[in-house]
Amino acid sequence: MAVNLAAKYSSKVDERFKLMSLTESAVNKDYDWVGVQTVKVYSFPTVAMNDYARTGTNRYGVPTELQDTVQEMTLAKDRSFSFTVDKGNELQSAGARNANKALSRQIDEVVLPEIDIYRLSVMATQATTAGGTALAVITASNAYSSLLEATEYFGDNKVPQGGRIAFVKPSYYNFLKLDNSFIKASEIAQNMLIRGQVGEVDGIKIVMVPTSYLPANTEFIAAHRSVITAPEQLRELKIHTNPPGINGQLVEGRVIYDAFAQSQKTKGLYVHKNA
Repeated sequence: MAVNLAAKYSSKVDERFKLMSLTESAVNKDYDWVGVQTVKVYSFPTVAMNDYARTGTNRYGVPTELQDTVQEMTLAKDRSFSFTVDKGNELQSAGARNANKALSRQIDEVVLPEIDIYRLSVMATQATTAGGTALAVITASNAYSSLLEATEYFGDNKVPQGGRIAFVKPSYYNFLKLDNSFIKASEIAQNMLIRGQVGEVDGIKIVMVPTSYLPANTEFIAAHRSVITAPEQLRELKIHTNPPGINGQLVEGRVIYDAFAQSQKTKGLYVHKNA
């Protein structure tokens, strides 16, 4: 006679590793998109100084009308997802197939990483456009000094000391740890740390991100939090129970978001590439 051995499915789900948002500390919400798709922001130039003339007219110099420029920021990222959990499948999967947990999983593993990756791509693109870029292969001997070059660039462009953050890939972080000048997160007061921070270099908070979050050939991106404004106009998540045509739950989500570099602050962005 045959021997038939029993098997069963566990209700405990093998969950993947996940990260919370890592870029939130490096962006701002300075402008309000409530009820609109586009926000327009003024900026104004200054005028040159003159030598004061003690005789004649226009002693302060020839006056000119104050000019302006306008930056238009239009929300372009309108993203969504949808999936179902059939009632029969839910009942027959030992309680593991749960709509609420699946929705949380979607936010943690898909939505938040997408937003982080998009923000970092905007930072890298705008840094390159503004001239804040370096190109060199990173080794143990130059990892630390490459970040000092970023702080030098920020200093020359009057970027405030507080609020500087660098997003680094793991291999770069490994080189950075070899330098005795690197300040590890364990050496910083816990109430001073931001999410994901692993250390600090010359006042720049270091946040390690997966290599896949950064544009190709990028070692790190440094930014001041005043530069990127990152609106999230809508985050709507719904679980419909027994909607027409479905016995079970329909899960839907929609997120409207974007990221913009404020045109007068792009010198507060810096990217280091290896190729």
